[in-house]
Amino acid sequence: MKMKPAIVRLDVFVYRHASARAVTTSFGVMRDRPAVFVRVEDHDGAFGWGEIFANWPSAGAEHRARLLMEDIADLVLGTELGEPSDLYRKLTRETHIRALQSGEWGPFRQVIAGLDIAVWDLFARRANMPLRNFLNPKAVSMVPAYASGIHIRTAAQDIKAAQLSGFTAFKVKVGFDLTQDAADVNALAANLAEGERLFADANQAWDIAQAMSFIDQTMKARLGWLEEPIPADTSLDEWSRLANHSDVPLAGGENIVGLVEFASAIEAGALSVFQPDVAKWGGITDCMTVAQAVLAANKTYCPHFLGGGIGLLASAHLLAAVGGKGTLEVDVNANPLRDMLAPISNSLHAGSWQLSNTPGLGIEIMPAHFDRIQTMHLVRRL
Repeated sequence: MKMKPAIVRLDVFVYRHASARAVTTSFGVMRDRPAVFVRVEDHDGAFGWGEIFANWPSAGAEHRARLLMEDIADLVLGTELGEPSDLYRKLTRETHIRALQSGEWGPFRQVIAGLDIAVWDLFARRANMPLRNFLNPKAVSMVPAYASGIHIRTAAQDIKAAQLSGFTAFKVKVGFDLTQDAADVNALAANLAEGERLFADANQAWDIAQAMSFIDQTMKARLGWLEEPIPADTSLDEWSRLANHSDVPLAGGENIVGLVEFASAIEAGALSVFQPDVAKWGGITDCMTVAQAVLAANKTYCPHFLGGGIGLLASAHLLAAVGGKGTLEVDVNANPLRDMLAPISNSLHAGSWQLSNTPGLGIEIMPAHFDRIQTMHLVRRL
């Protein structure tokens, strides 16, 4: 009888790259680019890579690494896995009281999500298949992509640079000065070429009245979607009221947690575009379930992601496997933690992201020069 994979080693790596230009949102500023990468290894030496969300808070990356090794590793090491989702289900169940006791629901979910990505990568490698084909034998090899992380005040030049890289769709960060934001969005939209698209992300900056005002002022821009114009925890009735205000599609999902919560949001009908983040909640296991439910409801699945290269590749493979008309979010701010693992220059062709045919996510080891920006490396063995 063939032995099930059993995890015998965990490695977690924390990196921080000092940014020449900060990434600014309506709620805060990222002055460096962190990444938390996790590697799982089984009894046969097979391995998989995952990424744990660590953008916020600013001091969160090292905390997530220690949380994994000091509070969760004992539940991981020695676990036999019949299916890739087994570890995710086990950890979600067995860390419930630990998360409840500490009140750290987000960090626990993020660590579990990163581990889930790594386990799916491991299984796909063992099957000698790209992750997308392990998820769905009929998965496509290219997915549409859009340029993200663009601050509205520097958008004119940043969009030009993204166009030169091959992007034909762009998302700008708004939520700073409503009137100026609206004027800038209108100017950007007027300068786009035929077939190009513009999206806007307010990062939960406004109340209902402000969001309606922004929509009214930018109707001529014909935005592809407006993302999180109001706080994600606003009642579904209020989200529906905003959706009924205009034909501009509303997007959200990076701050929705749980299958029940996503099901309620899908049923409410206010969101047209759903954006769960594989490194923040759900990993491959539950984000795939959400994506399938979104498509069944004739809505659009667009994975949210703004981090390192592992999470970006996981998002791309999941989108390729699930299908639909969604587009891959690709942050275009300088970030070697993304670029060295998933380079835009090699992957983007005529507005679409080309996935490799190497097993799993296609990542073997971290580039040697990452050692210079490493702040932590922890190891646990069975």
